[in-house]
Amino acid sequence: MTDRLILTICRLVVAGISSICLLYVVCTATARAEEIGEVNTTFKVLGANDKIVIEAFDDPDIPGATCYVSRAKTGGISGSLGVAEDTSDASISCRQTSAIVLPERVISGRDNGKQVFKKSTSILFKKMQVVRFYDKKRHTLVYLGYSDKLIDGSPKNSISTIALAVPAVVQAPDSSAVVP
Repeated sequence: MTDRLILTICRLVVAGISSICLLYVVCTATARAEEIGEVNTTFKVLGANDKIVIEAFDDPDIPGATCYVSRAKTGGISGSLGVAEDTSDASISCRQTSAIVLPERVISGRDNGKQVFKKSTSILFKKMQVVRFYDKKRHTLVYLGYSDKLIDGSPKNSISTIALAVPAVVQAPDSSAVVP
């Protein structure tokens, strides 16, 4: 093989890997969390302490819907290096923080089960995520937080709801429902 051919192959490999990384970032675009606070739960002599982290995120499709997630974060040397696997323990609480506008795809149920938040909890394939459902009969947004892995998930989960005022839900001209 000539040096020119090897250089061309290396460039193609780097371009391919860059494209895959960019595609991953675009395809996994969900809400970004803002860290609210943390508490230490276990003292570690070496590395960071085990802790519970509290984060907030706004539903990317529904302005006025904010969720707070508390989750365990493993410390120690492996936690400090980012290679520890966090436990599946987490809790979620969602609230209406301003007027809510429901897009038609949410009202129709087409977005039921849509992932609105995801956080990696290990270096290999484990993530904590939140999905949203709309209970049309009860006019309620339902958020389900759970942890899963590539091979096996965890039955641990947490749920939170935002009940929308029934008389206040009106159909807007653009087929959205507005909740003051």
